[in-house]
Amino acid sequence: MKNIYMDHAASTPIHPEVAEAMFAVMREQYGNASSVHSFGRAAKRLVNGARDRVGELVGCHPDELVFTGGGTESDNLALFGAAEARSDRGRHIITTQVEHHAVLHTCRKLEEQGFEVTYLPVDRYGQVHAEQVAEAIRPDTILVSVMYANNEVGTIQPIAEIGEITSSRDIVFHVDAVQALGALPIDCDGLPVDLMSFSSHKINGPQGIGALYIRRELPIEPILYGGLQERKRRAGTENMAGIAGFAKAAELAAGSLPGRAARDEELRGVLISALEREVGGSHFHVNGHPSLRLPHIVNISFPECDTETMLMNLDMEGIAVASGSACSSGSLEPSHVLEAMHLPQNLLRSAIRFSFGLGNTTEDMETAAEKVGTILTRLRKRR
Repeated sequence: MKNIYMDHAASTPIHPEVAEAMFAVMREQYGNASSVHSFGRAAKRLVNGARDRVGELVGCHPDELVFTGGGTESDNLALFGAAEARSDRGRHIITTQVEHHAVLHTCRKLEEQGFEVTYLPVDRYGQVHAEQVAEAIRPDTILVSVMYANNEVGTIQPIAEIGEITSSRDIVFHVDAVQALGALPIDCDGLPVDLMSFSSHKINGPQGIGALYIRRELPIEPILYGGLQERKRRAGTENMAGIAGFAKAAELAAGSLPGRAARDEELRGVLISALEREVGGSHFHVNGHPSLRLPHIVNISFPECDTETMLMNLDMEGIAVASGSACSSGSLEPSHVLEAMHLPQNLLRSAIRFSFGLGNTTEDMETAAEKVGTILTRLRKRR
């Protein structure tokens, strides 16, 4: 039985060239970039060169990038750091109900620290509208955080329009672009954003390394202390192999962006067409925005089968997909994203996220659809 990995929105396989770049560093580079001797200077050159390449992918000056331990840390540094730096101006923050938990849980913690957070609702496609942000702004609003594209349904948010509103009112704007990186063109300097979070393992790079774009001259308080690394914004000895891998992954992603988007659209089309043939168009529903979406994420509800049953059955068939739901005490809880979209219960509790990328083929899409059809047919016969 061939195993098929269709959970690229959670983490992607490392590209062979990325692994080679990392192995070279682990074999040959063991200096500390903070040291003044030749080994340290070589390490510093590696870090600076990597920063240059990642900066090219996201469209910013290298000194505006801080390397972090991943997307979660980037989100935490952005929110805690900006809130603390601007707390003398106000204590009101705006975000949405469909953010990643790295943002939502940070906002909950900020509420415990005396900040007030407004969680904006979304429409049935999972999209927030710029006018909602404008209406929610108060005289004491200091920070807005809205993700670039949703990790569960792929819906793209109107980042440029929201940024125009926040910049005109001197409000810091943070964007979680972890899922958008490598899937959409990103130009930090060309967008009205102040902070943007990234993670390497979404673009066929290693886990445990990410970055935060911080607009020049924007004050931000660090959340880690103990060293002067990253221009005093993130203490800790640099993860040399991870940084090298991130840089190589960024270089590959930048060179393949148009082709990857076209390929992902092809895979998406094959999957949906095959499901229409194997399952029937009336037996499944695609969640999320029909056009303003990431091409590699397809969130589909199968009302005849609950999420957990479909997940387990597909796993037994060697197909790895995801629910987008939280797991608590061994049972799945409904996705907070789909709940915010006010999906009917039969769609909410039967949603599966298919996400694909490096290594996936059209044959994989056909096979996945066939297995879904077989599972649904088997369940019908039991009733």
